[in-house]
Amino acid sequence: MSSEKLAALDARMAGRLVVSCQPIDDGPLDNADIVRRFAMAAVLGGAGAVRIEGAARVAAVRGAITVPIIGIVKRDLPDSPVRITPFLRDVDDLLAVCADIVAVDATGRARPETLASLLGAIHAGGAMAMADCSSEEDAAAAHALGFDIIGTTLSGYTGGAVPQEPDYALITRVAAFAPRVMAEGRIHTPQQVRLAREAGAWAVTVGTAITRTELVTQWFAEAMV
Repeated sequence: MSSEKLAALDARMAGRLVVSCQPIDDGPLDNADIVRRFAMAAVLGGAGAVRIEGAARVAAVRGAITVPIIGIVKRDLPDSPVRITPFLRDVDDLLAVCADIVAVDATGRARPETLASLLGAIHAGGAMAMADCSSEEDAAAAHALGFDIIGTTLSGYTGGAVPQEPDYALITRVAAFAPRVMAEGRIHTPQQVRLAREAGAWAVTVGTAITRTELVTQWFAEAMV
């Protein structure tokens, strides 16, 4: 990606909060108009970008806000654990509705399309490319390929028990070689956002604590016991 486009990306997103507007599947808030309204409210609250699942919902949000949209497509595949934007057709669908950034699973797991082909399609379509990683090894490989943003999105989600805390150590290790680290995953409080920034995050994504009302309510309800 050109230095001019990267500079423009830094100007819009460096040091900013990203809100992931992804309601719980099949829940009462799982509706395109609600997602659009979530995104509008997030921008009013100070979000510098939003993360949206599905081309139809990206299109709905695109007409309502001007901040960058990180677009993804989630799929449950029978022959691959990769869920986030696994196919070239997913990239094409997101580009067609003007996603500014397309994020893909960048783990080393078996996948239906190569990471290099997905990256090439994103850049050919004029968008920025974000790698959702689970480890330093994933991040280093994605950075070497030329991804513009490296996310810690999948740390703790590729096997075994899911940790409770954000992976601050991974943020720090990746920030040592990648200039745009998106801290993401289990960041639920303003204090955790600050700690992620101190660990070296270029930007920070928060989702559940803002847009998954059922889970946040459950946290408070359990504290009543």
